[in-house]
Amino acid sequence: MTNQAATLNTPDRHLTRSDRCDRCGAQAFIRVQLPAAGELLFCAHHGKQYEGKLRELAAVIVDETEHLQS
Repeated sequence: MTNQAATLNTPDRHLTRSDRCDRCGAQAFIRVQLPAAGELLFCAHHGKQYEGKLRELAAVIVDETEHLQS
């Protein structure tokens, strides 16, 4: 059975410039809350790269990529 994570665009706490991607250290724009407690932070690149697996594992995904500058 697959767990479908809820994706939120209005988080309790907004990510700041000091929040860094757990994979590469770039600025984080995606916060993944895990069901058993804890969270992971990802830049837009790694969040997109791991999106499928994260949706299976996460309780909540907070996506703030709309704050990226083009």
